[in-house]
Amino acid sequence: MTLVLDGKALSLQMEAQLLARVTRLRDSTGRTPILATILVGDDPASATYVKMKGNACHRVGMDSIRRTLPSDTSTEQLLAEIAALNANPDVHGILLQHPVPEQIDERACFDAIALEKDVDGVTCLGFGRMSMGERAYGSATPAGIMSLLKAYDVALAGKHAVVVGRSAILGKPMAMMLLGADATVTICHSKTLDLPALIKQADIVVGAVGRPEFIKAEWIKDGAVVVDAGYHPGGVGDIELAPLMGRVSAITPVPGGVGPMTIATLIEQSVSAAER
Repeated sequence: MTLVLDGKALSLQMEAQLLARVTRLRDSTGRTPILATILVGDDPASATYVKMKGNACHRVGMDSIRRTLPSDTSTEQLLAEIAALNANPDVHGILLQHPVPEQIDERACFDAIALEKDVDGVTCLGFGRMSMGERAYGSATPAGIMSLLKAYDVALAGKHAVVVGRSAILGKPMAMMLLGADATVTICHSKTLDLPALIKQADIVVGAVGRPEFIKAEWIKDGAVVVDAGYHPGGVGDIELAPLMGRVSAITPVPGGVGPMTIATLIEQSVSAAER
């Protein structure tokens, strides 16, 4: 049998715990945790993601501040908005929705977020501290994946994990988190030579390449743990999942696997920032 790693169910459990933490914090300090979200432009998918994150805040008793900027916003204007939120003591976390319009230096804007408010784990400083085993908020999607694997007692120590994808907010931090959990990690990508042979060696496969069903079921060995961090139109991920049911030991569904854990982790890290 294949164990389904149900991120939706786990996220609901996390939200119940977060509601209790927010209530205790509000009762003891009189302050409510606040997450500020920044959306630049009018991309419908990004607007939907920001709305979902705001709704999650409200479900656990948090407040959210939403900043919506026009698509012609400059880097300097966005940096000024981030600086104002950094300086606001009532704001505990800042989320800059990715992607931003092409005229903006996204990396400069990510790195302008104060480390203590970087609850989405997007700054270079946060990534470096996480990689070195120091305290920092991990990038929300890979951190959510790690929580999901832990909740289902998936063994990582000594296992060979293959991460397919090298993005700054998913593939690279995912590899560092797995390495920190004593896995042996190989990072691959769309240009890796003989990719099927490398994936075939994996005890744990993480699909984070951003292409629908790019990773074929036949590349994955029996008994592997399969984590699909992709989501594309039609409800498919980065991995061809259907043929793997009954053949691998554990799998994340799409949807309902990694996605809900990303949002739950963002909210959990926002609550932690407020508590600190």
